[in-house]
This record gives sequence, C-alpha cells and structure tokens, in this order.
Amino acid sequence: MSMSSKTVLVTGATAGIGQAIARELAGRGARLLLTGRNGAAGRALEAELAGNDGKARFVRADVTDPGAAKLLTQAAVETFGRLDVLVNNAGIVIRGDALHCSDEDWERIMATNVTALFRLSREVLPVMQRQGGGAIVNIASDWGLVGAVGAVAYGASKGAVVQITRSMAIDHARDGIRVNAVCPGDTDTSMLDGAMAGHDRAAELARMGQALPLGRVGQPVEIAKVVAFLASDDASFITGACLPVDGGNTAQ
Repeated sequence: MSMSSKTVLVTGATAGIGQAIARELAGRGARLLLTGRNGAAGRALEAELAGNDGKARFVRADVTDPGAAKLLTQAAVETFGRLDVLVNNAGIVIRGDALHCSDEDWERIMATNVTALFRLSREVLPVMQRQGGGAIVNIASDWGLVGAVGAVAYGASKGAVVQITRSMAIDHARDGIRVNAVCPGDTDTSMLDGAMAGHDRAAELARMGQALPLGRVGQPVEIAKVVAFLASDDASFITGACLPVDGGNTAQ
C-alpha cells in the first residue's frame, strides 16, 4: 500500500491517533500537510518525519476557525502541487448525559467534530474534482454506530460524521472521490483519560479491555493502518463504508 504518489492533509496530527496516522502514512512515502493546535508538538513531528526522509509540513491551525479549511487546503496545494487525500481526524470528547451537557459543551463538540470536518471536505472537493479523483477518510467512532454511554453530544457528533460520510460518498462517487470512515473503539490515547480520572490508568485500560471481545483496548497504530488502507489505491472499490475498528464492540 505505497502512498508515494499521494499528498495527504491530516488534521489533529499532533497527538494520539492523528500522530499515529501521520507516522504510518510517512512510512508509506506520502507527502504530508499536518495541522493541529499544538505548535511545539507539530514542529517536532515535522522534524521527526523529515529526519526519516519524509516530506512533511506542519501548519498550526484551529480547525474550528472558519478560515482554516481554505488556509490548509491552499497550503497543501502550494507546498506539494496537489491534494489527494484528506484525513479528518481532529476531534474532542466532552462526557455527560443530556442532563449534564451544557449548550457550550454541545456547541464545542459540534464545531470540532462535525462543522470543521464538513468545511474541510467542502473545500477539498473541488481540488480533487479538478485532479480527477481523491479520497476522504473521516475518523468517526463506534459510538457513531451504537448508543454512547454518558456522552450524548459526542455520540451525536460521530453519528453525524457517519451520515456525512455516506452522503458524500454517494454524491461524489462519479467524480472519482471515495469517502469512507473509520470508527475506532476504545483506544489508548489521552481521549480516554477523562473516563479514568482518579483511577490507576493501567488498571482502567485493562478493565475497559475486558469488556471487548478481543480482551484489550486498541492502539493508535492499529487505527492508523486501517486509515492508510482506505486512503490507498488498494481500497479503490470501497466508498461509503463506516468500518468499526473496535475490538468487536459493535458485534456484541
């Protein structure tokens, strides 16, 4: 699954799953436009990938900024001459059921997980149309496929990502643009930390893992490898798929 001919824009690339995606794609030869809010982490990742003969540029941005989509798309095209793949990875979680979800929490979740993803997709679509095709990979969640426990806004946002993925896949299939989603389950990143506050992290990860058929939580690189597949030409006949990578959680 070589990506040596591809330019990829990865959002939320400075930590967790996004960082793993960047490293995985760099290892497959992709040219990378990376973005996130943590400038120091982004510059360090850029230097790391360049030091491994990668081709990467980091542009600090907050994807909820209305101008971010245009800024990042232009940066990718100006730097590398084209844009073949968009990985909409940036996302946040705020836990709470409906009684404990404020308007502010709801709006922050939707701005990051849904609106920013939509704006970026809308911005890159004309670029991909002019090039004759491309691929968009959205990071949803298994909680976009089943009910979310104690995270109503997050679950709703990831359900929206699933439906945006399916709708765009149908709308742009004849443009040669494939649109798919990866739906991770519990994965060992800082996003789980809110659910483990006040507890031993290793013990809590083990407890979460025991609830899954595979008996453990996922690792970021396991999500990244699936993203790399869907972004590659090896997935040329796959569009509109929302693929659980969740240790079997949604099969229960």
